[in-house]
Amino acid sequence: MSAADIVAMADPTLDLSTPLKGPFKRLNHPDEAVDRAAVKLVKWARLLPAVVAAEVPLGFASEHGFLSVPATVALEADYTQAAKLRQVASARVPLAGAENTRLVSFRPLVGGIEHIAIVIGEPNRHDPVLMRIHSECFTGDLLGSLKCDCGEQLRGAIKAIGEAGGGVLLYLAQEGRGIGLISKLKAYALQDQGYDTVDANTRLGFDVDERVFAPAAEMLKALGFPAVRLMTNNPDKVAGLERFGVTVAERVAHKFPTNPHNENYLATKKARTGHLL
Repeated sequence: MSAADIVAMADPTLDLSTPLKGPFKRLNHPDEAVDRAAVKLVKWARLLPAVVAAEVPLGFASEHGFLSVPATVALEADYTQAAKLRQVASARVPLAGAENTRLVSFRPLVGGIEHIAIVIGEPNRHDPVLMRIHSECFTGDLLGSLKCDCGEQLRGAIKAIGEAGGGVLLYLAQEGRGIGLISKLKAYALQDQGYDTVDANTRLGFDVDERVFAPAAEMLKALGFPAVRLMTNNPDKVAGLERFGVTVAERVAHKFPTNPHNENYLATKKARTGHLL
């Protein structure tokens, strides 16, 4: 079997262009920690989440000068990175609809991708702060894509927080529900073939939602906000913050009208991922 054959097998977006090799179905089966860790490292490298695994003798890596990483370290990386977030820069950045705004960037102590806290106005730290967790979306936030409602949610949250007198929007570097931009485009290609947003992600080998909300909780605590009024339609965000020690005093609905390009996407989120739409 050639490398090209393996790539074709691993990448479901090639199913229709690679005849006689499939399409295959994803099989969920009990896996070992080392299997999950190998895939996790590939995901961290923003590559297609597929690996070719081979058993080697104990000590093989050190004898041949290969990097060796314990499986437990790889699997806990999201959480250990979040626990080591530090403020690295802060500046006043007036925004349309919220001129009194400061951006505060956070980066793991050992390096990595930055998350940004958008602090609007002068929020009261004694009461639950109005806030939103927003995962970056290049296509929606920057380009105005109609395939999702991300751009509307981002700008709508900034406007609402500004009108409320202050609050926080956490802009997390978790593109495509945590799968990255390239994989999100692959998921879009599968959606064009008839898969919905859930099945497209799982067909690529990802979970339905790969995001981790530990960074958001750590940022809020660092900024002095132990309790929040969370603008979201996603119950997982509520549970995610509370799991890491932030009190969610209220869930504030945050939804916008559909368009012909995203109505199926939003209907899927409501029917299959529990969004309150």
